[in-house]
Amino acid sequence: MELRAAQPAGSAAWTEDGPGLKDRIVEFARAASIEMTPHDRGIVGELVGLLPASTTIYVTHIPNTTIADVVEAACAIEAAGFRACPHIVARRIESADALQMALDRMRGQGITRALLVAGDLSTPSGTFTSTLDILDTGTLISAGITSIGVAGHPEGHKRIGSTLLWEALRAKQEYGELTGARMHIVSQFGFSPAAVCDWESGLAEHGIRLPVHVGIAGPASLRVLIRFAMLCGIGASLNALMANLSALSSARHLVTSADEVLYRLVSARQGALAQRFVQPHFFSFGGVAQTVKWLCAIRDGRFEVDPGHGTLAVNP
Repeated sequence: MELRAAQPAGSAAWTEDGPGLKDRIVEFARAASIEMTPHDRGIVGELVGLLPASTTIYVTHIPNTTIADVVEAACAIEAAGFRACPHIVARRIESADALQMALDRMRGQGITRALLVAGDLSTPSGTFTSTLDILDTGTLISAGITSIGVAGHPEGHKRIGSTLLWEALRAKQEYGELTGARMHIVSQFGFSPAAVCDWESGLAEHGIRLPVHVGIAGPASLRVLIRFAMLCGIGASLNALMANLSALSSARHLVTSADEVLYRLVSARQGALAQRFVQPHFFSFGGVAQTVKWLCAIRDGRFEVDPGHGTLAVNP
């Protein structure tokens, strides 16, 4: 599958330098984080020996799970020697007590990372409606959470205007400056590397200095990618995906959009982009096992760079 990202005027130029680019891709991928759901807790032991102990594994708070479920999965990840980063989704937390209990459990296991997300529930489960509500409690710092991720939206948010998005990022940056917490942005996935690169310019223009962990959809079926693109409201990328449907309707294997997006991002990752985009974060839409298998191949250099098509040929 090829999801070509046209290069708009003013965007970072794509660099296609063969072997040098391959080394840069390997280096970038070796810093990658991945994610799983609480339901994936049972496979954590299988990842030992496949992923370096330094790998950060995020735990998403999906529907029909509680923050306690998320934290227990995170504790299993930390106990296995990885770095756990549970999602704290403001609108899914039932009460301040539930948050405190979760943080106490995390502290007991030595978890020092968390990703804060507002969540998409129209009616919050409790009193928290935004990530700023969580930060304002001061409970994260008192619980020893020193590394905090927040969401970034290169293609905008389906419910929040751009002005509010920029203001929220500035407020979170100020929180880090005041408390000493290490703040970073985890960007929403998409299929338009050019949009991500242009978004970096917006960050600079609005005085946002936080490092970015660039969100990339890992290998997944076309059906799954479309479903998550619709759920997440990534309009420009969804339009690009739908435009390719006629050529992809007969595909039965895992699509390779992850290969092309990674190729394009690393090609453009120079200068300011190299300083801003510090590592990739892979969404495991096609399953944790498939994502890890693919990531291991990239990290081991088991792929060839294909400049002609702007993608990678991965040897699993």
